[in-house]
Amino acid sequence: MGGGPAGSVPRAEHDFALWEKRVDALMVLMSNKGHFTVDGLRRALEEMGETAFETMSYYERWIAAINRNLVAAGAYDTAELAARMEEVARRGATYGDAQSR
Repeated sequence: MGGGPAGSVPRAEHDFALWEKRVDALMVLMSNKGHFTVDGLRRALEEMGETAFETMSYYERWIAAINRNLVAAGAYDTAELAARMEEVARRGATYGDAQSR
């Protein structure tokens, strides 16, 4: 990060979790709709600081940056996001829980 020594980059192939694929799809859809640009996404990622890069996974950082850009674009506000997240949490911890309701 920032040109500092970081060691080797692991090149192991891995399958992506469903939520990671959805984050990627959300980024493509929202940028195609004009809510933000690649530059806007990069800016939000860089503004997170070093701690985010040390504690969050790649897609956790992406979803945080996407969220920041969507709030800035007026797609929703943080109160609406919190309400929706509470609604989703009430559905259950798994897809199976949500389907059984």
